[in-house]
Amino acid sequence: MRSKSTKPPAATVLSRTLCSLMLASAFGFAGAAMAAPVKVGLALDISGPFAALGAEARDGFALGIKQLGGKLGGQPVEFVQADMAGSPDQAKQLVDRMVQRDKIDLFSGPIGSNIAIAVGPTLFAAKVPYLSSNAGPSQFAGAQCNAYFFGTAYQNDQFHEAAGKFAQDRGFKKMVMIAPNYPAGKDALGGAKRQFKGQVADELYTKLGQIDYAAELAQIRAAKPDSIYFFLPGAMGINFIKQFVGAGLSKDITLVTSGFSADEDVIGAVGEPMLGLFNTSHWAHDLDNAANKAFVDAFKKEYNGRYPSLYAAQAYDVIMAMDAAVKQAGGNAQNREAVIAALKKANYASTRGSFKYANNHFPVENFYLRVIGKDAQGKITNKTVSTLLTNYGDTYSDKCPLK
Repeated sequence: MRSKSTKPPAATVLSRTLCSLMLASAFGFAGAAMAAPVKVGLALDISGPFAALGAEARDGFALGIKQLGGKLGGQPVEFVQADMAGSPDQAKQLVDRMVQRDKIDLFSGPIGSNIAIAVGPTLFAAKVPYLSSNAGPSQFAGAQCNAYFFGTAYQNDQFHEAAGKFAQDRGFKKMVMIAPNYPAGKDALGGAKRQFKGQVADELYTKLGQIDYAAELAQIRAAKPDSIYFFLPGAMGINFIKQFVGAGLSKDITLVTSGFSADEDVIGAVGEPMLGLFNTSHWAHDLDNAANKAFVDAFKKEYNGRYPSLYAAQAYDVIMAMDAAVKQAGGNAQNREAVIAALKKANYASTRGSFKYANNHFPVENFYLRVIGKDAQGKITNKTVSTLLTNYGDTYSDKCPLK
């Protein structure tokens, strides 16, 4: 259904901002302020294994850009967009082009940690601040941390450590763990095992993008666990949950997961079988702070009443962090030292509330337990239950040489 609003959808703002800058230049009335816009590379994943998550991030980016009038720190901005498609090789080529041809000042995205690891070295060598809107690979948190990388959302292990703590507190004894075979999947199970002290009956690593879990479900049935911890974002999680319930395993086995596999994108696709599923996150749409309330209200208004996902909230936060950093750097995004110093302060109104960065540029923040239920209108969605971890940092920061 089309929105009745006469305002352009936020998702068109990225393209329109770039087009307006090009037209102004072509017709000779760009003016002095338009001569050197802040150039931002946005790695979108709107195809490939992370497509659904990339679409959520795109909408979060777009809303933030629209609210800021297509500017950062009051300066005109040019967004250089590209679809990474979940491919490390393609991503590296595209980011090389952003750095060498487009001369970007800032960079954000992509969804996958394997892509983040692939493009990081190019950005670091060019001293381009990289604000990751989602991926938080352990490789960039410890000895290989970099002054130009900010894991603005989380470090991969943290979500899963919170879930492992919940499973331990709930008294589960025997668990099977399952995740895709890529860097974030390995971080996920490593993090969950760090807090869960019961028996891990099996660890199953699947192909990234896999959607048929018949073989894994047979292994799970044979193992007879009392619980399963799964990290299967996007379509992977959607299919796993449907097949798990369809196989009748939900009668005897409790599913535990993080927000990645139980967020609004998954809920909308699965529906009723999601009810009662516990999951962990650093953010929830019902967090009680002014910035989050304003964001959620604006997002629902912009996107026909749907709740934002954590991917949308994280992308929105990145735009606000960039805006604050450019402003605090006196509007000069080319002053890398000033931008980095400003980013480290995290001095902006985050949807998560206030937080700080550890020395490795990953957040020290709260992690919450959520459960999927129904809101006052009967819509299936997440509700915050409690705070599992307070002001929680990652386990790698002491290995990072940054001060």
